[in-house]
Amino acid sequence: MPLQRRDLLLAGAGMAVAGAARAQPGPLRLGVLTDMSGPYRDLTGPSSFAGARQAAEEFSAATGMAVEVIVGDHQNRPDIGANIARQWFDRDGVEAVIDLPNSAVALAVSGIAREKNKVVLGSGVGSTVFTGAQCSPNSIQYTYDTYMLAKGTGDAMVRQGADTWYFITADYAFGHALQADTSHFIEAAGGKVLGAARYPFPATTDFSSFLLGAMATKPKVIGLANAGADLVNCIKQAREFGLLRQGVKLAALLMTVVDSISLGLPEAQGLLMTESFYWDLNDRTRAFSERVRGKLQGRVTTASCAGCYGATLHYLKAVKDLGPARARASGLEVVERMKAMPTDDDAFGPGTIRADGRKLTPGYLFQVKSPAESRGPFDVHKLVATTSAEAAARPLAEGGCPFIRS
Repeated sequence: MPLQRRDLLLAGAGMAVAGAARAQPGPLRLGVLTDMSGPYRDLTGPSSFAGARQAAEEFSAATGMAVEVIVGDHQNRPDIGANIARQWFDRDGVEAVIDLPNSAVALAVSGIAREKNKVVLGSGVGSTVFTGAQCSPNSIQYTYDTYMLAKGTGDAMVRQGADTWYFITADYAFGHALQADTSHFIEAAGGKVLGAARYPFPATTDFSSFLLGAMATKPKVIGLANAGADLVNCIKQAREFGLLRQGVKLAALLMTVVDSISLGLPEAQGLLMTESFYWDLNDRTRAFSERVRGKLQGRVTTASCAGCYGATLHYLKAVKDLGPARARASGLEVVERMKAMPTDDDAFGPGTIRADGRKLTPGYLFQVKSPAESRGPFDVHKLVATTSAEAAARPLAEGGCPFIRS
């Protein structure tokens, strides 16, 4: 059955990388499958598409290999994401699917890619299940996971004395994993989880009943196991109810630079969050952000943009190393070559990809600056602590990835 127009967003001739690459026959085709219309749009969506296009353009300019990037909107529905991926693989000649915010969608597409012997390059996918019990030898998790977020923020807050928690959790794979991973670190550090409320995702905008239910348990911390517009709404509504004046802390377990800007520094100042990328972290991140700036239409460079850039660039290097014909014949071989080759890009610097598909990336604990500390509209975070790439990833032996032999 053909997809409806709303299920597949194509940007026409603008999808193909410009210049000589477009003139060559049979370009390598990649698809960014993301949230273009829902609660994760500002974190991923157009920014993720921009990152993948930037990598394709740079690679094409350096090598002469023709690469085309298209984009689809999964609408946070696994069935729509799966249908788009199947059409891309079966009819449209797509060799790799990129980004996949919403872990339920990512897991569905990963299974299809394995069946078709194609490739999944996860940037927006967060659940540790993706490299654990439901891992695939055809998939990479490049940017972050819930283990990194939980360790970086949850563990740090408990050690500061914030040791009793209640969770407000998006009711799907990502939210469940983030709550479970954070609970593990809370309890390991001597803290206690008092309870949790799961809300329907993505159908919830009013979080008042969940916040008031949390307060009834008298926690020191309300852990927000969600992201994007849901996270911003939770924080705004918590402030409206005066919860912070009552001494309760908010733990934003997946907060990004976009959320800090959306909330505004007067509202967000002091909040802690863990990310694997920040545009102003070092000279290389600033250089990447400057190069991609023209594609972002005034938006800040996000971790998902950086992840799609890094994953796409490394994938293309592996394709070149194998040879395009061989790479098209076997996505599995491309992923194996990606794991064998060291990674290196301006967004994340040098690194490696582990046998289970997890890209090893440091976790950076940031604090939102006060208005007085900020030097400009995107200058919103300051670095507090760094967790090494190896320590930020769940130990390989604990993941339960079925194709990993101990």
